[in-house]
Amino acid sequence: MLDTSRKGGNGMQSTRFYTIMPDGTVKQVNPFTGTEVWAVAGRRNRPITNESAAGLRPLAVHSPEDYCSFCPTRYFETPPEKSRLVFRNGLWEKINTLAPDKYFETTAEFRRVGNMFEIVTLDYWRKNYAYRLSAARQRWREEYLANPIGLKHITDIVHYKLRQEGKTEEQIEKMPMADKFAIADAFFGGGHEMVIARKHFTSDATTEADLISSGELTLEEHFRYFKFTVEAMLDIVSTNRYVRYISVFQNWLRPAGASFDHLHKQLVALDEWGSSIENQTRMLRDDPNVFNEYGANFAAHHNLVFAENDYAIAWAGIGHRSPTIEVYSRARAGRPYEHTDEEMRGMADLVHAVHAASGSQISCNEEWYYTPIDGVYKMPWHLLIRWRINVTAGFEGGTSIYINPLTPIELRDRLVPRLYKLRDEKKIAPLRIAEECRIDPNPLQYYLR
Repeated sequence: MLDTSRKGGNGMQSTRFYTIMPDGTVKQVNPFTGTEVWAVAGRRNRPITNESAAGLRPLAVHSPEDYCSFCPTRYFETPPEKSRLVFRNGLWEKINTLAPDKYFETTAEFRRVGNMFEIVTLDYWRKNYAYRLSAARQRWREEYLANPIGLKHITDIVHYKLRQEGKTEEQIEKMPMADKFAIADAFFGGGHEMVIARKHFTSDATTEADLISSGELTLEEHFRYFKFTVEAMLDIVSTNRYVRYISVFQNWLRPAGASFDHLHKQLVALDEWGSSIENQTRMLRDDPNVFNEYGANFAAHHNLVFAENDYAIAWAGIGHRSPTIEVYSRARAGRPYEHTDEEMRGMADLVHAVHAASGSQISCNEEWYYTPIDGVYKMPWHLLIRWRINVTAGFEGGTSIYINPLTPIELRDRLVPRLYKLRDEKKIAPLRIAEECRIDPNPLQYYLR
């Protein structure tokens, strides 16, 4: 049962996971991770954006954009495209394994490429599982290298990768081409990928701070961005039988770990779930409704739910080291690629609204969670959007009590007025906000068969 007990007499409001002290300090324990967090009075008025004098410099407009290696004039600075999504003649079209001499015949709204610097490498899969490229990937590799433009592309980025790893020009020159091509295998069949958006700056940008974030995309663009990423997940699963989970995340701005301030998601194939998913699975085994009890129902009981639509629900999370918004799918399906387009669009629309209300100057991580590929206990697809506005300090490392600069209520109250304004301006989907939310008991339907 959900613990909703109250202590009286001294003005303190308390539950097992959420305590508001008389001085305003909010003590929290995350029900799913056990992380202990305090939001301390007096630390809440610190600046939360990452704007700086440098970030507000006037923008030298380049058309087409060429500001970084992810921009559309610099396609050959990333590994070969596994697929691209284009919009032409009013239709969205996915093009798989495009020939390198065709790259500039269309403009990619979103591109799916291998990560040049993998977290879990192709060698990991080769040496631990005797993994080999699929026949289709091997054929694509051979066709790409047989194309003179493709051969130059691969040679250039392998050389760049070797330089970044500390190799000298002499060492690179002496390395056999067969060894270089073996390095390039990861670009064709590796399990660490990126989904890169086309735009770097907004169309009306005047300063270097006017970046395109998830919230600056149109609703349709953001849905396509989501769906394209989900399709990439399914493709990774279908080409590597040893994958048990795919970590999907988005690092926005450098304080959140981004290499480039250019919108992109990453997917990393894993052969295990990780301790967090394993722990949540144990909780599911004991109580299949745990994500309603300690998630949606708990948030509703404490007035932390701030937005919803028919397919998804969002609330201010508790027990996180940074201010964190939680967005959950209402669907019965537990994996993103099992959702219908309508269910996926509902999730995408609500996540888009949260990013838009947060603003492009908030550095944040977007993390995806879902039922593992080989899981039998179903958990709902959900995302955590963490504002990276605070840095862990000595007190936190020594006590394992983390200081969050915003209480969940303050986080909610920062977002709600912005959501109303954005909805009035028709910049986000028509969703229910604050008191408009229905707050039905057990709104997450994942536990139903």
